[in-house]
Amino acid sequence: MELNVDILTLFPEMFDIFRCSMIGRAINNEIVNINTHNIRDYSKNKHKKTDDYPYGGGQGMVMTVEPLVEAIESVKKTNEGKVIFLGPRGKAFNQDMAKNLSKEKNLIFVCGHYEGIDERVYNYIDLEVSLGDFVLTGGEMACIPIVDSIARLIPGVLKVAESYEDESFYNGVLEYPQYTRPECFRGESVPEILLSGHHENIRKWRRKQSLILTKTRRPDMFKKITLSKEDRKLLIEDK
Repeated sequence: MELNVDILTLFPEMFDIFRCSMIGRAINNEIVNINTHNIRDYSKNKHKKTDDYPYGGGQGMVMTVEPLVEAIESVKKTNEGKVIFLGPRGKAFNQDMAKNLSKEKNLIFVCGHYEGIDERVYNYIDLEVSLGDFVLTGGEMACIPIVDSIARLIPGVLKVAESYEDESFYNGVLEYPQYTRPECFRGESVPEILLSGHHENIRKWRRKQSLILTKTRRPDMFKKITLSKEDRKLLIEDK
């Protein structure tokens, strides 16, 4: 097993999506293992409640400390990985973080709900991650794309490394434009260079298009690129 993931959640059924597509095949091939654990199972409340009113008053409910901590401690008996909480205080998730986490053998994700978690739970969390500056109905919504982006980088999940190494964000640039059949659609044809069979010229064209797209669509990303001599020449040719 290359990657073992345990997810603590109030809604385990939401993660059935991982049975599909490439991640589903990776699970069947025992490359990735994804387990879900219902936080309600660790509640001592007779109604299996995991939330309560906040001290000091205020709107909404807060996830209680006891079931969350006991769930974490239970999973840690068989999974020694980092405990990651999906929350708004966390560092914004990006491709570099996905790469770093894909090197781990074990990971534990904690999905929050309501107005947040009891502050004391943070004593048991190693890393907080945010999907972005917007509000979701629960941590599950953030956990699914984050786990997917990590798992697809595990060797053997995709057929070849090039499948992700050429993708947007992997090398700090947006991916070049892609075309397939038919060669001509409603008067718009595939660029001739892609039909030439000249691999080096195609490589340069793709690199140039990636740079142009990144510069125009994501100037924030473009500023971080260390341009090679070839990159600068390709961009000059575009002027």
